[in-house]
Amino acid sequence: MITNGNNGRRIAAALIASAAAVSMAACGSSSATKSSDSNPLAAKPSASASAGGPVVVGGNNFAESTLLADIYGEALKAKGVAVTYKYQIGSREISYGLLKNGSVTVMPEYNGALLAYLDPKAVPTSQDDTDTQLTAKLASNLTLLNPSPAEDKDSLTVNAATAAKYNLTSASKISDLSKIAGEMVIGGAPEFQTRLEGLAGLKSVYGLTFKSFKALDAGGPLTEGALAKNNIQVGDIFTTDSTISAKKWVTLVDDKGLFGYQNVIPVAQKGALSPAATDALNAVSAKLDTATLLDLDTKVGNGTDPLAAAQTWLKSVGLG
Repeated sequence: MITNGNNGRRIAAALIASAAAVSMAACGSSSATKSSDSNPLAAKPSASASAGGPVVVGGNNFAESTLLADIYGEALKAKGVAVTYKYQIGSREISYGLLKNGSVTVMPEYNGALLAYLDPKAVPTSQDDTDTQLTAKLASNLTLLNPSPAEDKDSLTVNAATAAKYNLTSASKISDLSKIAGEMVIGGAPEFQTRLEGLAGLKSVYGLTFKSFKALDAGGPLTEGALAKNNIQVGDIFTTDSTISAKKWVTLVDDKGLFGYQNVIPVAQKGALSPAATDALNAVSAKLDTATLLDLDTKVGNGTDPLAAAQTWLKSVGLG
C-alpha cells in the first residue's frame, strides 16, 4: 500500500468511515506509548529487547497500520514479551528511519510498498521475488520476518457518480482511463504525487495525466470524504477498505501491475528479538489472510477499538 508506500502502500491501509474512527484508531490502546519527539529521526534509539528493554512496535498514520501494530504487539505480550507502541509515526520516510536508528524494534510493513520506497525501479515478478529484492535493499541492521498471505494494495477507486458517468464497472481497468483521465481530479496522500506507485507510475506505466491532484491523506477520511462529495473523482483507496463496498464505489483493475505485491510483513532490527518473539510474530503472519484483514478493518471502521479487535482475533486463533 502507498501506505504509505510507495504506496505504499503505503504502501498502506485508510480504513475508517469517519474522522471519529481515525481518532479512535490513533489512540489504540490506553497503555500505548507514543513518540513525543519533535524530530523522530533524531530520536535516541530505544532500549532493544536484546538489551532487556521492551520491544517497540511501530505503526504508521492510518487505521490498518494501528490495527496491525496491535495484532503483532499483543501476540508478543501473550508470550510474556514486554511491549510498547509508537503509533501514528507518519510516512514511510519517517518510520523506516526510526527502524534504522533503533527507535522502533519491529513494524508491520507491506513488502511491495517498502521495496518501491527503497528501489523505485524495482519490478518484482512474484511475492517471493518481492521479498528477495526487498531483503537485498534493506539496511544491514534490519531483517524481514515471514510474510503474511494478507495483502492490502493501493488502488484507483472512483465514486458511484463517476462510475455511472463513464460506464466503469469492477471489470474496468486503469488503462480504460486513457481518454478520460484529463477530466478527473485525483486525490491521495501528498507523497502519492511523486512516487512511482502514484502519479509518476500512472504517467510512465499507464500514460495517464489527470486534470489535477489534491493532496489529502493515505486512504483515510480526507480522501474518502473528498471522493464522497465528488471533490475528487478518483482516489487512492486501499483495497481492504470496507467503505468501497458500503458506498458502491468501483475499484479499477490494475491491469499493468503498478501496485505490485503488497503482503503484510514485519520488519525488525537484527538481533533485537528472541527466538520465541520471532516465532510469535511468524505465527501471526501464518494465520493472517486478506479476508481476515478486511473483516478486522471493517470492525474497526464500524467503531471497534483496534486493540480490542486484535485481542479478540488472536484469542480466536489460539495466539492470544
